[in-house]
Amino acid sequence: MFAQEQDKRSSFKDPEDGKLDASEWLLDRKGFLPVPILITEPAVGYGAGAALLFFRESIREAAARGKDSGHVTPPDIYAVAFAATENGTKFGGAGGMVTFDNDRWRWRGGVGLADVNLDFFGAGGVTGTADRSIGYNLNGFVSSQQVMYRLAESNNFVAGRWIYLDLDTSFDASRQLPALQPRSLAVKSSGLGVAFEHDSRDNIFTPSRGWKGNIDAVFYSPDIGSDNKYETYHAHLYGYFPFARQFVLGTRLDARTARGDVPFYQLPYIDLRGIPAARFQDTNVAVLETELRYDVDERYSIVGFVGAGKAWGRDTFSDATTPVGGGAGFRYLIARRLGLYVGMDYAKSTVGDAIYIQVGSAWR
Repeated sequence: MFAQEQDKRSSFKDPEDGKLDASEWLLDRKGFLPVPILITEPAVGYGAGAALLFFRESIREAAARGKDSGHVTPPDIYAVAFAATENGTKFGGAGGMVTFDNDRWRWRGGVGLADVNLDFFGAGGVTGTADRSIGYNLNGFVSSQQVMYRLAESNNFVAGRWIYLDLDTSFDASRQLPALQPRSLAVKSSGLGVAFEHDSRDNIFTPSRGWKGNIDAVFYSPDIGSDNKYETYHAHLYGYFPFARQFVLGTRLDARTARGDVPFYQLPYIDLRGIPAARFQDTNVAVLETELRYDVDERYSIVGFVGAGKAWGRDTFSDATTPVGGGAGFRYLIARRLGLYVGMDYAKSTVGDAIYIQVGSAWR
C-alpha cells in the first residue's frame, strides 16, 4: 500500500528537477478522466462545468503507434461535457477525435445542445435602433463533423466538413427589434465544406517553432437542409520563431468572410483577447496578433501580446473602427515531456478587459 502511494506521488514530480510535473501521469493515462471547465469569456460571463474524457489509448501508446508513420499521432479521445455561465448560458454535448490507418485519416466531431445568451451590436456596429446593443438567445442543436486525409507523408491535410445548426432565435422582448433582413433569422443551417491544413509545429500543445495554416470554405444550401443559401470562408496562419535562446515570437493572421443570406449570428466577428466574442461583426473580418514568450527558466515563462482587428462590409475597410487589445500573462511547464504549459492571461482592449485561463497555446 505504501509503495503504491509513493509511486502515485512520484508520478507528479519530475525526477530531473523535483518540480511539479504531470508528464508521466498524462503519458500513461488511459480510460476515464474527469476534467474541470473554467469559463472567463466576457461575452457570456464567468462560468464552470465539467468534462469526462475517455482515452482509448494513452499518449505513450499513441506515440509508439505513430513511429510507423513518423508522425506525431494524437490518442483517440471521446468526451462528454456540460457547462453554464452567470448570464444563463448553458451547453452540453459529446464528441471525439479518432485517427485511422497510421494517422492517414482523422475524424473530429461533436454534437450538442446550446442555450446561449449574447448581445448583438449590429453589423458594422449599427443595430438600426436607439440601442447600442440588444440581447438575444440562441437555443437548439449544433453539430460539426470533419474527416481529414493526410497527403502522402507530408504535414498537409485535406478535409471534408459538415456543419448543421438548428437554432431558435429570440431577442429581448423589452427592446425594439434590430434592423435585420427576415432571412437573417434562419432556424436551420446545413453546410458542406472543404479545407486544407498544414501543421509543421514542433509541439501541438505549446509550440516554439514551425507553422500552422488552414483555409476552409463551407457552403450552406436548401438542397442539403438549410433554410438559407450562403457561404463562409476562413483562413488563418500561425508562425512561431525562437531567438536568443529564451524568446519565442508568435504571429497570428486570421481572416473571415461570409456571402449570401447569412444568419446574423453566423456573421464573422473579431476574435481577440480582451474583446468579447461577437462584439464586432460584419461580412468581413481580419485580425493580426503577436505574442512574445520569455522563458525565465526551464519551468516558468512570461508572455506579452498585442493585436488589432477590423470588421467591415457595412463600412469600407478604411472607415471601419480598429479595436486593439493587449496584455500579459504567465506560464508554467506542467508537463515537460509533452511541452505542455498552463497559465493565465490578463487582457485589456478598447472595449474592456478580461482574464483567460490557458492550457497550451492561446491560439487554436
